[in-house]
Amino acid sequence: GNLEYNSDLFDESTIKRLLQHYQRLLAAVVAAPETRVSQLSFLGQDEHQQQQDWNSTALAYPAQCIHEGIEAQVAHNPDAIAVVYGHHQLSYGELNRRSNQLAHYLIARGVGPDVRIGICLERNLDMLVGLLVILKSGGCSVPLDPQYPVARLRYLVADSGVEWIISQRAVWDSLGETLANGGSASGLLLDEDWGRDAYGCHNPSTGVTPANLAYIIYTSGSTGNPKGVGIQHRSLVALLHWALGYWTAPERQGILAATSMCFDLSTYEFFLPLSGGTQCLLIDSILSLAELPQRERISLINTVPSAAKALLERQAFPAGVRVINLAGEPLKPALVDSLYEHTLIEKVYDLYGPSEDTTYSTHCLRQLGGRASIGRPVANTQAYVLDGQGALVPRGVVGELYLSGDGLARGYLGRSGLTAEKFLPHPLAEQAGERVYRTGDLVRYLADGQLEYLGRLDHQVKVRGFRIELGEIE
Repeated sequence: GNLEYNSDLFDESTIKRLLQHYQRLLAAVVAAPETRVSQLSFLGQDEHQQQQDWNSTALAYPAQCIHEGIEAQVAHNPDAIAVVYGHHQLSYGELNRRSNQLAHYLIARGVGPDVRIGICLERNLDMLVGLLVILKSGGCSVPLDPQYPVARLRYLVADSGVEWIISQRAVWDSLGETLANGGSASGLLLDEDWGRDAYGCHNPSTGVTPANLAYIIYTSGSTGNPKGVGIQHRSLVALLHWALGYWTAPERQGILAATSMCFDLSTYEFFLPLSGGTQCLLIDSILSLAELPQRERISLINTVPSAAKALLERQAFPAGVRVINLAGEPLKPALVDSLYEHTLIEKVYDLYGPSEDTTYSTHCLRQLGGRASIGRPVANTQAYVLDGQGALVPRGVVGELYLSGDGLARGYLGRSGLTAEKFLPHPLAEQAGERVYRTGDLVRYLADGQLEYLGRLDHQVKVRGFRIELGEIE
């Protein structure tokens, strides 16, 4: 047989691979004519092995909790600046002391591993203290944005079953009735005298392990109700350990924290600098970057493409920024080229990942004039492109992206049915009990093993990187 093709549309290597697949398909039909067409495979062993090689991402990381990595930085250099907000700042030692005292307070009142604690604060230094308090007490944080509609806050508090809510007087005065949920949750106000002098400043011991929950992030749900995604300590520790080695110390020296704590990009912005002994530069909104007093300290910005585009139009990128990480929505080549051409930024990264896989699942250093790609899996993560039958598809063929590895969430809080629907038994597992997360994203493997994002299987849309389900709007 002969195959004629348009060389403007196809590479010769693609055509040869397609012919090989066709031959394998015909051979499979002849060998087992009773087999359903959907169960026929046309991948060779070499292609199976190649995809396994692309997913060989194992990297050892510490068997510890998130706060233990931060405590190590406190011991190493307690006087170093940890968090900056406006003209105010906290050293590592002061951040640790303040969070330890309140953690002891909560432990004395029964807080321990996996106890859910809400945190509803205005954006300032207290927010970082509060997040660290929850981790040190062994609890699991449930972020509550005081700017959210009251109906959503009421739902989040009731659905998560929080026992305590860390807040401030101004927030509690306006939202206390909603947050207290009929008295089932108690408020703990950071800016009032709760008796801190009675509690020690030493690091508490709670029995919390890397397998315990660190936080619950709520994402929009197609049923109209948000769903809570439970992330364990070890999942974020694995991501942070990879990131500490992937970005250099000078690149991480001053990391901008502009993302809402209700959005999972914030976990990178808050905990990467604190785990690496550098500075977390807190700001209310990335679009107010031009007014930030310490803007010259920023070396790395982590945000969504639409925000980067707005900063570019305003010429608001600080001169010291050399690295920008863009995530949350598709990154177009035109924006990448503009960032390289009109700023001093030296590296533009495309980072992809759902909340269900701990913030980031794949990474790609995008190039000037390069094609769009979400890259390869981060350390300890695997990415599979599967068809409707759960079988691998060849590179170049569109399929659904499934993720596995140490970043997978424990599941959806209180939704065992939805957890079973989205977190499935691993179809290619080497060990019993392995799972994959079904993303609903359409992708394909490029010839070099990088992934190209092509859209969604459902009607989920995003606004400035935030997942929006139309059912919730309705």
